[in-house]
Amino acid sequence: MTERQTNRTAETSADVVILGAGPAGLTLGNLLHAAGIDCVVLERADRAHVRTRARAGFLAANTVRILERHGLADGLHRRGHPHGTCEFRTGNGSFRLDYGTLGRGERHTVYPQQDLVTDLLTHYLDAGGRIRFETEARSVREVTGPRPTVDVREADGRPGRWRARYVAGCDGRHGAARRSLPASALRHHRDHGVTWLGLLAEAPPSLDAVGYAMHPDGFAGHMARTADITRYYLQYEPGVPGDAWSEERIWAALDRRMYTAEHGPLHHGRIVQRSVINLESDVVEPLRHGSLLLAGDAASLPAPAAAKGANLAVLEAELLAEALIDEFSRSDSRALDRYSRRCLDHIWRAQEFAHWMIQLLHAPAGADAESFFHEAMRRSRVESLRTSRTHQDWFAENYVGI
Repeated sequence: MTERQTNRTAETSADVVILGAGPAGLTLGNLLHAAGIDCVVLERADRAHVRTRARAGFLAANTVRILERHGLADGLHRRGHPHGTCEFRTGNGSFRLDYGTLGRGERHTVYPQQDLVTDLLTHYLDAGGRIRFETEARSVREVTGPRPTVDVREADGRPGRWRARYVAGCDGRHGAARRSLPASALRHHRDHGVTWLGLLAEAPPSLDAVGYAMHPDGFAGHMARTADITRYYLQYEPGVPGDAWSEERIWAALDRRMYTAEHGPLHHGRIVQRSVINLESDVVEPLRHGSLLLAGDAASLPAPAAAKGANLAVLEAELLAEALIDEFSRSDSRALDRYSRRCLDHIWRAQEFAHWMIQLLHAPAGADAESFFHEAMRRSRVESLRTSRTHQDWFAENYVGI
């Protein structure tokens, strides 16, 4: 089914309306469609944007198992590659952790999120799944009734309406699902007070590991994406526009913070993408409100320091699909009743580890006695990670696990 054909479709109802065509929405759509459940995905962007929006690229071992279990892993097996090493660089030297041999012995698969989304979208459309691009969900109404309503703005600008038995909000923390939550919903939010400049560079990786550098000027990170593309992160001044620094200034900062004088030069190249990232954590409780269920970034937003977002999204999509399949095929609502609690157990563990990583990688901002205390604690934490096998096993289990 082509995008043009899909966007002409006149259907205005489905058993499950899925908001958002990211990892959560497309995984859920594939699983429900394969089970014979009538569903539709509503996505505000066009198809080209969905296929190219760059995000994280580290898939956890359990995420790969989920995709394999449902026949959705062909692309990542062809083009992804396993990774199990990270390197920490400090002013007192560097050390590596082969985390793939620690903890549970699990590794990441490096596979850009836009490639995963493209795979999921292609599989869904080839199987005959319904999707409406350039259709923006504006609100979800009557979520406590038997047929909730999604008000939309169609591709031609006209208002529209979709009715459903369930609405799956996979449209991010600024989407219609979040905006439509009742006042009783709890939102837990934390601003970590740290800003990153996220960069994609047309340059081959400069080291064969994920690099975390802790420099007096601030954090810098190195993450390989492909043989020709590398993602970098620079701790950045809050409130400064992403285009304020020239490429020369960016590379000079990366060279300095990655300690290239001690470890060798970085491969430079044209910076093709930059974005300002404020490190925040965000969780909604519960994840079910009548017929409205949340997954992906609509459910929680872990700070990106630990690469948990897409992995949680795929896990939540599988749990939600299982629950909805039980509901539709066996009239068994027990899994739906447990869905929120099951997801939140995973979410809070991921949030805790992301918070730990933020404290490990970033020095306190102040120069008072309390900041000195926290900096001493951070140095001790780094040294423990360098020398303690028990600490290394804990790190590896949580770094890869969800």
